[in-house]
Amino acid sequence: MEVIETALLCLPNAFKGTVYRVRQLPELITERITSGIIDDLREKISWGLPTTSEYNPPGKPWVEYRDQPGRPLEAMAWCVAKQKSWTAADPTTDARSVRLQVEGVWEDCFHMEPVLVPKSDLRLDRFPLSKYPRDYEGNLIWKDSEYVVVAVIKIHFNPGTIKIGSHEARVIRKLSRSLGTELLSYRLRQDSMRTMQELATDRLNACNILADSLRNVIAKSGLILSLVKQEIGCLRDQWEQILLEHRKEKDRKVEAIRELNNVLMTFGKGSESLREDLIAVQNRFLELSLSPEKAENWVIMQIEDRWNKLLYEWPQDDKETRMIWQTIDELKKAVYFGKDPDIIADYDRIPEELRVEFVKLIYGYNERFNASALARLIEILDNPALTIPSRKRSKKTLKQLKALAETMSQLERDTDFLLGQVLNGSDDALANGAPNNIVPSSKRKHESLGI
Repeated sequence: MEVIETALLCLPNAFKGTVYRVRQLPELITERITSGIIDDLREKISWGLPTTSEYNPPGKPWVEYRDQPGRPLEAMAWCVAKQKSWTAADPTTDARSVRLQVEGVWEDCFHMEPVLVPKSDLRLDRFPLSKYPRDYEGNLIWKDSEYVVVAVIKIHFNPGTIKIGSHEARVIRKLSRSLGTELLSYRLRQDSMRTMQELATDRLNACNILADSLRNVIAKSGLILSLVKQEIGCLRDQWEQILLEHRKEKDRKVEAIRELNNVLMTFGKGSESLREDLIAVQNRFLELSLSPEKAENWVIMQIEDRWNKLLYEWPQDDKETRMIWQTIDELKKAVYFGKDPDIIADYDRIPEELRVEFVKLIYGYNERFNASALARLIEILDNPALTIPSRKRSKKTLKQLKALAETMSQLERDTDFLLGQVLNGSDDALANGAPNNIVPSSKRKHESLGI
C-alpha cells in the first residue's frame, strides 16, 4: 500500500495503482494484492480489489498468462519473463492490451514494473534449473539472470501523460527496488527468527544474521530490546525464586491466582464463557516476566476489568466480593516482592552492595535501550559472589545483545546521514562529510537492489 500511496501522491498524472505478488516456483502464481484509486482532489485513496479479475486471489499461474500462440499477449507476461518494464503510452496501439486484442477496446495508459530480488539473497542460486518455469517453447526463463521476479507494480496514468523512459517510469522503477528490498528484508527477518528459536543458546549468531540481513529495516531493531528485556525478566524470576526459597514461602502471585481461579469455579451455569476466559488470562499472567509496574498495569487492564464485567453480570454477596478484590489487591502487591527493601535486606547470602545494585538494575531497566545500565549489569553478572543460576549464560547473552544493539545504532546513524545527503542531492557533501565506513554513491558500484 505504501508503494501505491507514494506513487499516487507524488505523480500528479497517476490515478490508480496495483501491486501483484509473484510466488511459488515453478507455478509462478501472480496474485493481485491490493489496488488504490485517488480521488479528483488528490486527497483520499480508496483501497480494494476489483470485483472481477483473473489475478484476484488465489491468483493466476504462469502457464495461463505466458506468451503462447492463440492467446492474447499480456504485459504481465513480458514483465515476469523478461524482467523488464512495460509502458502503455498509447493504449490504442498497445501490443499487450488484452481487451484491445480481444474486444478492440483500448484501456488506460499505464506503466508496469517488475520487482526484482537477487537469487543469491533468496538462496535460489543453488536452486535446480529444472524447477524454474518455462516458456511455451520449453525454454527456461530467468536461466541467465541473477534475479527473480517477486512482485509487479502497475500504475495507471491520465491519457497522454506517460512515455517510455519518462520521469514517471524512473520513479516507479525506484519504488519497485524499494519494495524488493522490503520483501527481501521481510524474508530474511523470518529466517532469522526461526534461527533464533532453533538455536536459543546461540542468540548472537541469530542476531548477527538479523543485523546483516535487515540493513534497510533498522527500525525493527526493537527486537533486540525485547530480547534484552526477556533476559532481564528471567533474572528477575530467578532472583524472586531465590528469595522465596530463603524465606520458605510460597509464591504470592501463584497463590493469589489459584484462589481467584477457585472462586471462578463456584460461578453457576451461563458464566462459562467469561469464566474460562478469565481463568486463561490469569494463568497467562503467571507465564509473563514483567517489571512490577507493567505487571501491576497488566493486572488492572486484563484481570480487574474482566472481574468487573463478570461481577456485573453475575453478582456475588458482599463477603465474596470483598474477598475477590482483596485477593486482586494482594496480587498487585505481590508483583513488587522482589524489590521490597525489607525482603532484600533479609537475604544475606550475597554482599549487600552487590545485592542492592543488582536489584536496582533488573527492576529499574526501562522501555528504552540503556547501554550504560546494561554494561553495568554485565559487570555485576561477572561477579561470582552473585549466586544466580544463569549468571554466566545471562552475562554472555546480554553482552552479545549489547554489541548487536550498538552495531544497529551505528547503522541507523549512518543511514540517517546517507538519507539526508541523498535528499539534498549532494554527492560532494557526502564525500566530504560521510563516516569513514561509508563510500559515496559516485565512488562505488550500486547494489542490485539500490536506488
